Amino acid sequence: MTSFTAPGLSADAATEVTSILQERLSALNDLHLTLKHIHWNVVGANFIGVHEMIDPQVELVRGYADTVAERIATLGASPNGTAKAIEDDRSWSDYSIGRDTAQAHLGALDLVYDGFVGSHRDAIAKTGDLDPITEDILIGQTAELEKFQWFVRAHLESYSGELANAGATSESAAADAARTAGADS
Repeated sequence: MTSFTAPGLSADAATEVTSILQERLSALNDLHLTLKHIHWNVVGANFIGVHEMIDPQVELVRGYADTVAERIATLGASPNGTAKAIEDDRSWSDYSIGRDTAQAHLGALDLVYDGFVGSHRDAIAKTGDLDPITEDILIGQTAELEKFQWFVRAHLESYSGELANAGATSESAAADAARTAGADS
């Protein structure tokens, strides 16, 4: 920590907020890479629609990482955007699906978004009393990420509102369920 932070924010609060933001920065960098991985590895019947749907998500997430990194710097700390930081901060498993159908990737991505949005909401709760500016940044990001998850889920939803990957607790199980449901339709 340097000898400054944002006006009105104590050094202790800034240290706590930047620690939370560093984990979110690593998570955003990881999500960006996961989305690009999906973009490159999606195949099959809805390839082009999903391939093109992912690109705006990639760009938005990259921008979110930049915003979070700049907030860390504003609060007087040094953002760490390296691959090692992602590994060190990771409390989640690496994305497990390689070349596969659009449905399989979307089933797995839905679970990725579940975890990511949930952890972003946790960060909102932790930063709210400490720094409402950071809380506001995270709230705005979460709203857009929830919208992207809705886009993903629209591909997985049946006419009755059931998700093809409902009940899956792992990416591979979600991919299998979505792939199977996609083959049946």
